[in-house]
This record gives sequence, C-alpha cells and structure tokens, in this order.
Amino acid sequence: MAEQTDSVVKTLRDVPIGATARVVKLVGEGQVKRHIMDMGITKGVDVTVRKVAPLGDPLEVTVRGYELSLRKSEAENVLVA
Repeated sequence: MAEQTDSVVKTLRDVPIGATARVVKLVGEGQVKRHIMDMGITKGVDVTVRKVAPLGDPLEVTVRGYELSLRKSEAENVLVA
C-alpha cells in the first residue's frame, strides 16, 4: 500500500475530521455538479471537515468561512488533495 501524502487525490468523503483539504476537481454531471458549485465548493478552495454524523451522512464542513452540510454522495464528487 502506497504512503499517502498531501498530493494524493482523494474524495472529500475520505478527509478525516479536523483536516483541511484543497479542492482539485469536481466530478459529476449537470445539476449535481452545479449544486456543489452553487454552495461555494469550487476548484482551489480549502474545505475543512468539522463533523460527520454517527451513521456517516451528512458531513459538516467549513468552506469560505461558513458551515455547510453535504451528503456522502455529494462529497464523493469533490476531489481533494
């Protein structure tokens, strides 16, 4: 198994609680991608994972100075490094 570094691309869902990651790319199509962008999650922005619900859905993140809740399915469309 390869050692993970900050340059490894993963999804926002994989970021541990308390960690900050930079958005590299948004995947997905149409309305899903547009919805994520409308919430302020765009390429190059830093996102901090604050909390994860007991069953793993939703995630609470801080982006651009405000708190935001994302479903796991939405977080999987955000690639971070």
